[in-house]
Amino acid sequence: MINRTNIAKELQRVRETALAEVSLDQWLEALLNPHPGSGGPLPVNQFEFDLLDTSRIYHLDQIRKICIDYRLRFLDLAYFKPEVPEEARKAVSELERTHQTQLEGLKIIAPSRLFKLEDKDDPLLFAPMGNGYFYLIHQWGNDLHPLRRWMVWPFKSLVNLTLLVVVLSYFLTLLVPEGLFSRSNSSAEFWIIFFFMFKSLAAVTIFYGFALGKNFNPAIWNSKYFNA
Repeated sequence: MINRTNIAKELQRVRETALAEVSLDQWLEALLNPHPGSGGPLPVNQFEFDLLDTSRIYHLDQIRKICIDYRLRFLDLAYFKPEVPEEARKAVSELERTHQTQLEGLKIIAPSRLFKLEDKDDPLLFAPMGNGYFYLIHQWGNDLHPLRRWMVWPFKSLVNLTLLVVVLSYFLTLLVPEGLFSRSNSSAEFWIIFFFMFKSLAAVTIFYGFALGKNFNPAIWNSKYFNA
C-alpha cells in the first residue's frame, strides 16, 4: 500500500529546503522587517512573535510551489464552499485569544473542487502575517491521493503536457499490428503512424483543454475563476 500524501508535511519539506539556504538572521529579517510592496492588498495580522510556533510560518513562494506541484488552489476563505469544521473554528478562536487580535484575510489551500462543492480532501487554513508570510492555523480532512503529484504533472507546463502526448503516441504506435497498412515493415511506416497518433492525441488534448476551460497549474494556483 502507498501512503496518502499529507500536504502539510510536503509543505514542511519545502520550507525546510528553503530555510537550509538562508541563515536564521536572514529569515528573521525577511519575516519581521517591512518590505515596500511585499504585503500587497492582504491585511496583516498582528501576532506576538514569541507565542508563535515558528514551524507553522510559511512564505508565499513555498505555498505556490506546493500548489503548482499538486494542482491545488490558495484562495480566500470566502470562496471555500464546505463548512469549516468546529476544530478549525476553535483553532482560530484560540489563536485570536492568545494574541489578543481579530484574524483577517484567512486563506485556504485545497483542491479546486473544494471551492465548488462538498468533499473530504486536505484543506489547510492560513492567516497572513505580512511580507509574503502566512501562519498555518489548522489542517483537517483526509490526505491527498498518493499519486496526485504525478497525475497532475502534465498540467504543470506546456512542455510536460507535450512530452506526455509524445510518449503516449509512441506506445500507441507500438500497439499497431505489423503489416496493417503495408506488406513491408519499415521505419518510415512506423514514424508515419506515430505522427498520425501524435496529431490525433494533440487534437483531443487541445479540444479537451479549450472545451473545459483548463489551464496549467502556475496559472490557476491563486485564481478564483473556474476557467482561469
